[in-house]
Amino acid sequence: MGDDDQTRVLSLVLDEIIPPSPERGLPGAGEAGVAAYVERVLDALPDLRSLVTQGLADLERLARAQNGRPFTELPRAERQALLADQGFVFPLTLHTYVGYYQTARVAEALGLEPRPPHPQGYEMEPNDLTLLDAVRRRPKLFRDG
Repeated sequence: MGDDDQTRVLSLVLDEIIPPSPERGLPGAGEAGVAAYVERVLDALPDLRSLVTQGLADLERLARAQNGRPFTELPRAERQALLADQGFVFPLTLHTYVGYYQTARVAEALGLEPRPPHPQGYEMEPNDLTLLDAVRRRPKLFRDG
């Protein structure tokens, strides 16, 4: 399987981890381009790269053996059935979510500015500091000096 084919399969897998939500204006993770983020993570984590690369190859092999077609041509229900038994999906999920919520398209769909939180920060509601009163009334639990 070539790099382009592997990226297409990876994008479909990512769309299954975080599927599109058209009613909320949110793309799926594959559609949002999270595969590029995942590729950078895999470059930094060779053991995970091996696991994911083998998993994608297994998906392609299983798709052709069970359905006579490449994974990318399968209907969604058949893709989901093949993914249900794949161990590489679980460790890939964390990185999918991290990459997904960093994409400008997703941030904008959630009503956020597509920028890092610092140095500008975000407006926060004031805290109710009276919640600390019970702690403040407690005796000191440490010694001075």
